[in-house]
Amino acid sequence: MTGSVSSGESARQAEPADPSAPTPDLVAANESPSHGSTEGVGERDPLAVAAVLFGDRLEFAQRYVDMLADTGVTHGLIGPKEGDRVWQRHVLNCAVLAELVEPGARVLDMGSGAGLPGIPLALARPDLEIVLLEPLARRVDWLRTVLGELELPVNVVRGRAEDAMVRKQWGGADVVTARAVAPLARLSGWGLPLLRPGGRLLAIKGASATDEVIRDRDAVRGFGGSAPHVVQCGGTHVDPPTTVVVVERTATRGGTRDARRARGRQG
Repeated sequence: MTGSVSSGESARQAEPADPSAPTPDLVAANESPSHGSTEGVGERDPLAVAAVLFGDRLEFAQRYVDMLADTGVTHGLIGPKEGDRVWQRHVLNCAVLAELVEPGARVLDMGSGAGLPGIPLALARPDLEIVLLEPLARRVDWLRTVLGELELPVNVVRGRAEDAMVRKQWGGADVVTARAVAPLARLSGWGLPLLRPGGRLLAIKGASATDEVIRDRDAVRGFGGSAPHVVQCGGTHVDPPTTVVVVERTATRGGTRDARRARGRQG
């Protein structure tokens, strides 16, 4: 059901203070300003690139860009200086993530915020089943409005990745995505339990990706993940390419002693 909200939403009276929400302070604290984004597409025309990535959904992608540049700014979902470069810094570099996602996959976009990368993925890949997970009510409301305008069959769930109800109802995803959410170790502790064994966490990162992989490798393994590795995608469309850290869920459970210790270190 388009823009539907999980059954647990009505029981929530206040917006949860969730560190997985992609707040500006968290992004500033953990990433460079270019985190999860491209400064440009070189000499390439953004609309020409968008036409290739979105095909007959280009009109809907343009509507999404317009909403990001308008109410997305006034709602604090993107910065006030980002309005003129939404294609380059937010939409195209998220859409190219589609090349890492298998056909027909069930994708959970964790800490979705402005719908990034979930909405560009839904526009570029109508074969995917996409769920946007977002804890803040005002963002959920904005996402529902956008999805109604775009006529996208995407679910919006209000909740946090670590909520038992979220894990019960929405766990077992093929892919969990995240952009500008948290450092890799903490991200793995939240995201890996939402995956089926063999599913993959795809975290869009910036220049610090390799350092994070080295620093957090042991913690990620403790949560039941494979050794994280960095890949580049979208090189034929965006310049620079989008940097993604990939982690596969290798263990059935992530509640090992090592995982608990890692969780405590990152808390």
